[in-house]
Amino acid sequence: MIPAPVPQPAHPHVHVVNTRPEHVQALEDMQHLIYPTLTADEKFTAPKYLRHLELFPEGQFTALAERDGRWIPVGVTSTYRTHFDFSDYHHTYLEAIGHGWLTHHDPTGEWLYGVDMAVHPDYRGLRISRKLYEARHALVRRLNLRGEIAGGMMPGYHLHRQRLTIAQYALRVWQGRLHDPTLTAQLRAGFTFRGILYDHITDPRSDNTAMLIVRENPHYIPAAQAAPV
Repeated sequence: MIPAPVPQPAHPHVHVVNTRPEHVQALEDMQHLIYPTLTADEKFTAPKYLRHLELFPEGQFTALAERDGRWIPVGVTSTYRTHFDFSDYHHTYLEAIGHGWLTHHDPTGEWLYGVDMAVHPDYRGLRISRKLYEARHALVRRLNLRGEIAGGMMPGYHLHRQRLTIAQYALRVWQGRLHDPTLTAQLRAGFTFRGILYDHITDPRSDNTAMLIVRENPHYIPAAQAAPV
């Protein structure tokens, strides 16, 4: 006889920590659940997560949920520091993530590049992405960075492509007239549009397009002002 499943709490306690080596295999497993359209190069593996920890440990965050008396990874965000030219912003996701190894990380970079925001499907609706965005925002303030940039995916576009261009769809999401599973959450977190990234990422739902999104740090102090007199 198959035992009945143990009921899980409707709202398990979740907290965010810096990613640790013992988390990385579970994070790799989540990539296949969360990003079914991405190519193998676009997904993070355990060795790549370990490399992220070597390059920029304070910029990697994992959300843990309590289950059966232990804490399990249910969400993750990976980041790196970079200088960014907004006058020439077109790039692919693979270029941004250095084929998954974050080789473009620059310890002096003025911007935090958010390369992913992933929540396990069984734990959505618990505001886990909000907690992860808050962790990134706190890091930006602590490091006195100009802000955050990312390529925002638009998985809901495929429902509207027959009547809207990708730009029209993004505008309606920004206006609150349409809801996108990813982009709406990013806008609510304080991001704004800065441009369209065509042929950016492997996602047929959005015609492989993403939005360049930015969340500036209102507390940023330029180096000249921050330097002692």
